[in-house]
Amino acid sequence: MSIFKKYNIDMAHEIRKCALEKQLNILIGSGCSAEALPLMSKYEDIDISDRNEKLVNEIIRRSKISMFKNITKYRKFEIIDKIIKTQDSYKKLIYSIIDILNLSNSRQVPRTVNIFTTNYDLFIENAVNDLQSHSRFIFNDGASGYFERILNSSNYNQVVAYKGINDNYISEIPSINLIKSHGSVNWEYKDDKVIVSNMVFDKPMVVLPTGYEEQETFINNYFHDMLRKFQIELDKPQSILIIVGFSFQDKHIAKMVKRALQNRELIVYLFVYKGDGKSILENLQVKDIPTNLKLIVTNNIYSLEYIKLAPKSDIKLTLDNISEILSNPEIQVKIEDEEENN
Repeated sequence: MSIFKKYNIDMAHEIRKCALEKQLNILIGSGCSAEALPLMSKYEDIDISDRNEKLVNEIIRRSKISMFKNITKYRKFEIIDKIIKTQDSYKKLIYSIIDILNLSNSRQVPRTVNIFTTNYDLFIENAVNDLQSHSRFIFNDGASGYFERILNSSNYNQVVAYKGINDNYISEIPSINLIKSHGSVNWEYKDDKVIVSNMVFDKPMVVLPTGYEEQETFINNYFHDMLRKFQIELDKPQSILIIVGFSFQDKHIAKMVKRALQNRELIVYLFVYKGDGKSILENLQVKDIPTNLKLIVTNNIYSLEYIKLAPKSDIKLTLDNISEILSNPEIQVKIEDEEENN
């Protein structure tokens, strides 16, 4: 039995240290939900209008499944098992973020993390719902109201804190802002307002992945406000952006990240799900990699022992890697030696 550290300690500690000491932002793409939800590539052989309809309808259908109570009873069905596994990954991520926020020094950096995503699904919202009963944090999805919750980007500009009985101290409560730049399956456009619900709509307010997201997004002021929030956060000093499951096929977000890299106080950790990141850099239109853009691939994030001894199927990057690095970069693994298996 071999016991060793899973990650390259220097790189893993660097990421966690930055997350603790800087303003943390995370950009989540469709790759993070790919095990449970289809990607556009699944429908690339059919007409683009039919492709969009099929993709969105399937995401709606599976999002409704993810909202089932007692969903684990139906785990024998493959798709439900995949949904549960994906949901667990998001739950680990949210838990690790809360841990980072609790450990951070609110005098140096706000105890707030911004999660930006182009995904329509509700995995993040479901994870938050599961954790809020036993973790102290504020979740802000940009909506306010009681019986009718209305989206307004100004709601992101707030901090919540505890104060002493005699108003003798203030303690900032960890907060998670969720900014969904392409809409959500629980958004509905109604009477010139965006309603955020606890149910999945059959015709939600979303930006279709047509390849013209830039044009469609800017037609609607709500989506413009979401993207503006993204740009503002990246322009702030002493910030970190962790990108995961994102290939930058959205040209506008690619332009925004490329522009933000001119802010030399911003550090971007780009987790490359597949390959060497060449196509991602092409989508970003980056020829010479700037010093503040760090590509995270299997060869520089995993330890040499793990790469050598772990099953090849495990040598990949997923959302769980972010959670593990934020929670415990020195996590150890046990792998049986080949001699023991013979």
